[in-house]
Amino acid sequence: MEDPKKLLENLLLTVIKEDASDLHLSVGRNPSIRVSGSLIPLVKEPILTPEMTEALTMEMLEPGEREVLKREKELDFSYDFQGKARFRGNAYSQRGFWSVALRLIPTKISTPKELNLPDILLEFAKREQGFFLVVGPIGHGKSTTLASLIDHINHTRAEHILTVEDPIEYIFNQDKSIIDQREVRVDTSDFKRALKSLFREDVNVGMIGEMRDLETISTALTAAETGHLIFSTLHTNNAAQTIDRIIDSFPSDQQNQVRLQLSNALLGVFSQRLVPRVSGGRVPAYELLICNSAIKNLIRENRTHEIDIVIETSFEQGMMSMNRSLADLIRSGEVLPENAVMYSLDPKGLENLM
Repeated sequence: MEDPKKLLENLLLTVIKEDASDLHLSVGRNPSIRVSGSLIPLVKEPILTPEMTEALTMEMLEPGEREVLKREKELDFSYDFQGKARFRGNAYSQRGFWSVALRLIPTKISTPKELNLPDILLEFAKREQGFFLVVGPIGHGKSTTLASLIDHINHTRAEHILTVEDPIEYIFNQDKSIIDQREVRVDTSDFKRALKSLFREDVNVGMIGEMRDLETISTALTAAETGHLIFSTLHTNNAAQTIDRIIDSFPSDQQNQVRLQLSNALLGVFSQRLVPRVSGGRVPAYELLICNSAIKNLIRENRTHEIDIVIETSFEQGMMSMNRSLADLIRSGEVLPENAVMYSLDPKGLENLM
């Protein structure tokens, strides 16, 4: 069998060289990389056997992580590759064999401008308190956008920033701010415990890698109400669905109170998709909700089904609908109409704008 350390090194160097976003290791297949959204098998590399996949998996894990994986059959982890790159990984069992999905985390944190994100996002990084959410499907840049905003605060304000992540992705170089990064299972037992400690750690800005349960959402909302600026992510499709998801996660007898809390604390919701670019790579299309008085009223009055209309008609205030963003990308020649339609939640509405 080929030396797993050497094979892993070759594979990770290929990911970096080809500017790939992901590497997949699965028994019976060539290792595969994802480039600009497309999955490509590395046909010059060997088809992976169960022994090779297990050896590659264990090569990336610490002894304690190996025990957790064997016991729980899945594990989120981070892997530092010779100081050249960091990877976020998930190892899991399928049909009794190990598989791994690795996501490349760039060492440099890009600015919103470098990521082709709208300048208005920086306005949310200037706030002293409130709740800002970046949402969208997996693999569409939520973590990268959040890291960009946190790093902007780091370079422009003297604050105490706390991140809670599973696992830690981007490594921040402290500048004007103190940045403490806590990894679930390494630095804290879970998101809930770490967030409760936030109130005793003189934190100004908090970043929660993902809101996974009711208690995490509830604590984050309370933190945003009590003088903290909180950033987080949800796997939702748009702003209206995000607000419904938060409210619906609470028992029915608490939902009216949560609507009031959320209407007071929410700053905005940014939903993004990475769309294939004509010139290569991917470019973000986005929806931006800004929580103005009209949105606050809709949240309080349980009329979230009207939020899309307010976004569509509030362009002059800085809001942006996904279809308008996609239409702008088509008109500028950045994306093809057929690709834009694939990423629209309302293809017929997009066709009307085109």
